[in-house]
Amino acid sequence: MTQLDNVTRPKSQRSKRFLEGRAPKIAENVKNAMIMKGGNTSETITNALKDLPPTLTRPSLLCFQEFFSKKTDCSLFVFGSHNKKRPNNLIFGRLFDFHVLDMMELGIEKYTGLMDFKNSKCPEGTKPMLVFAGDAFDVDHELRRLKSLFIDFFRGMAVPAVRLAGLEHILHITALEDKIYLRSYRSLLKKSGCRTPRIELEEIGPAFDFVVRRTHMASEDLYKTAHRQPKVLKAGKKKNISHDVFGTKFGRLHMQKQDLGKLQTRKMKGLRKRRGPVPAEGEETEAKNLYPSKVY
Repeated sequence: MTQLDNVTRPKSQRSKRFLEGRAPKIAENVKNAMIMKGGNTSETITNALKDLPPTLTRPSLLCFQEFFSKKTDCSLFVFGSHNKKRPNNLIFGRLFDFHVLDMMELGIEKYTGLMDFKNSKCPEGTKPMLVFAGDAFDVDHELRRLKSLFIDFFRGMAVPAVRLAGLEHILHITALEDKIYLRSYRSLLKKSGCRTPRIELEEIGPAFDFVVRRTHMASEDLYKTAHRQPKVLKAGKKKNISHDVFGTKFGRLHMQKQDLGKLQTRKMKGLRKRRGPVPAEGEETEAKNLYPSKVY
């Protein structure tokens, strides 16, 4: 590939396909993550990097540079380190246009490994259900960004539908008293005597107790630019169609004024009109005297 005026031009079909794979797309690729281990780490950090929820794509451990993120097409990263000033440190971050967008430094205060839970686990790659508990995720600016960052990390692949038996992995993240609690559960479908099964939760690990340390946030303009969507993906507004908070679709129909005189009603023998001429008043009285009504 040659580079002229800061524009990379392919010299072969192979390099052309490579650049097309890196080019912006209407539907973006699945976000990959780099899991990196620092020079000084503890046993807790080493096990924590191994026990992160299995929805993450795990390439080889790389020393973080923007060059590696561009080479491996990774837009997410986790960096683990340990020192006296900041023990058991994990840095979650994401990239935009191969540059750092935002980073959150979390310290591990308590950790329970995956192997400490002696039970069956969910298959690797199972799409989890994310549950965020705590008002701080909606009120605090930094925790709102952390919530968005966790969603990018743990949401897994985009799928059109999920069967009921596939909804078995639950990640519960709680914000309480300046701490973040991450728990992993497996949903068990039990017999309930009716069509709807009874659901029980079983903790499968790992379990983290985090404390937020340093943060690096993108500016509001850059954050909006990173979340900008092409016009093709934006659904056009349809007239007279609305949705409620539960996603139920409502439609409004506009009809012309209906003439009730032409409305077709149910036919009854008692309401049929006589085909003969209408008699006069005197003739109608004589007819009643000649043919009196029957008495039953």
